[in-house]
Amino acid sequence: MSQNTAPRPSGTKPSSTSGAWAAGGTLFAGVLMLVTGFMDIFQGIAGIAEDDVYTRIGDYVFKFNLTTWGWIHLILGVIVAIAGFGILRGAEWGRVAGIALASLNVLFQFLFLPYQPWWALFSMAISIFVIWALATDERYGPDETF
Repeated sequence: MSQNTAPRPSGTKPSSTSGAWAAGGTLFAGVLMLVTGFMDIFQGIAGIAEDDVYTRIGDYVFKFNLTTWGWIHLILGVIVAIAGFGILRGAEWGRVAGIALASLNVLFQFLFLPYQPWWALFSMAISIFVIWALATDERYGPDETF
């Protein structure tokens, strides 16, 4: 250690560039979870209100009732928005719920591809970023000092 380097306080982890990206990514992931939750709520309301808002593109093996998809998106949107709020508050349950719900959102958006293919792909990409940011944030890892 040189004279110009301040000692690191005990109990703190060394910071890394990827850790800083992940910490900033966690904040951004919380905001994205809130936005995705509200967009899913609106998507669900549109699916419930009128079945002719969305049109089926192509012929896929899996076919679901659009009103059912509306309820699924509405309920999932509310839960995702609550998890996004928990992430922004720094709660551990928000991080765990965020990873689980983002994974579930990838699956549901894949199944929603016949109705909104570009939005579904965009939403899947956002969810994958959220999973990465929440899983690599060093603030939630084990403390290495005993």
